[in-house]
Amino acid sequence: MDNNSPKNNLSGIEQRPTIPQAAIEANKDIYQHYDANYVRQINDALFSIVETSYFRPVYVGFDEMPERNQAAHPVILASNHSGMAFPWDAMVFGCGMQKRFDYKEDKTFRAMVAPGLSGIPPMHPFYMKGAWKVSGGVDANFLNFETMMQYPKGHLLIYPEGVPGIGKGFNRRYQLQRFATSFIRMSLKYKTDILPYSTVNAEYVVPFVYSFKFINKQFNKIGVPFMAIGIPTLLLIFPWAFYIALPAKMHFVKGERISPWKWITKPYEALSQADIDQIRDRVKESMQKDLDKAVEQYGKSPYKIGEFLKVLWQKRQYFPYNLPVFWPLMFHEFERQWLKEEKYKTKEAVQISTSWGSFLRLLYKNPICIAYYLPVIGWLILILYGKLKWKKLDALGKPINHQ
Repeated sequence: MDNNSPKNNLSGIEQRPTIPQAAIEANKDIYQHYDANYVRQINDALFSIVETSYFRPVYVGFDEMPERNQAAHPVILASNHSGMAFPWDAMVFGCGMQKRFDYKEDKTFRAMVAPGLSGIPPMHPFYMKGAWKVSGGVDANFLNFETMMQYPKGHLLIYPEGVPGIGKGFNRRYQLQRFATSFIRMSLKYKTDILPYSTVNAEYVVPFVYSFKFINKQFNKIGVPFMAIGIPTLLLIFPWAFYIALPAKMHFVKGERISPWKWITKPYEALSQADIDQIRDRVKESMQKDLDKAVEQYGKSPYKIGEFLKVLWQKRQYFPYNLPVFWPLMFHEFERQWLKEEKYKTKEAVQISTSWGSFLRLLYKNPICIAYYLPVIGWLILILYGKLKWKKLDALGKPINHQ
């Protein structure tokens, strides 16, 4: 199977391909997709609002990033996904950690991203083309994973549950789904540790929605990996609700570092699939114990409503743009300035006004945002908009880091 095949990704394939070093060397251009200025600008213009006055994340044990085992190979960070929601948990963690360590590549990490997220417009935050990759994400396939294990800076982040972890349903919250074995193989082959961390309360970003295989199959046909079913689903007649999130106070809790490569007594090449599966299950069991402890300590009050209301008042200069219904305006205005005003070239700061009088100005500059508030037909408009915009940007080749 072609290592670049969309089916050959970290969320399901269990073969152990042999990738020549020459192919890895030729693939190292993926190191260049990350743009620290882009992430810094997103943090300053957007997540200063979304993160600090809405999700209010707490990073437990992340005062320092881990040292590498081997100078040439990154430590693999691994976490649970929240269920049935757009991956706000990964976005908040990634942006927060980048800011925490001043966007230095040797102190932060790149993330493996399910191809389903990077391949189609709706699965990008508000149709922002290339947002995952330019923020450091790398499509999850074996060739890319092997290439990133030779990344000379920082670490690597993976969600070993894959897309099934996002679509597991509220009834299976905090229950780790079946892990892929790819990150186990990489830990063993490159003799590097796995650093688990637990994501707590992100399960409550969109609570009380559930997942059904036969419904998900229908949505898979249009490129959407799952569809949440529950009372909040009724809101999905409005496109903005696809990105909806309740103000869960996220906690990211660093766990115990794991060294699977120290558990084996024979060379990596001699390990059977059964050996690798056994190690995977041992890692999963350890991570589930860490997660249970973190939930017990930090998951009893997922919203902290009193604190949330207090923060809303303290950050009232951002109101109402710190509420999800207004996020489309901010994200589209960011991309408009980044691309149309070519701030990716000048490095001039993206500035988004959040004053009370800015709503009509933002809507005038970004008329497509009207579609987010139109029931049903808004979806048709946005899907067509996404296809046409991506095609146009590809034709213009603008900019290179939005490939």
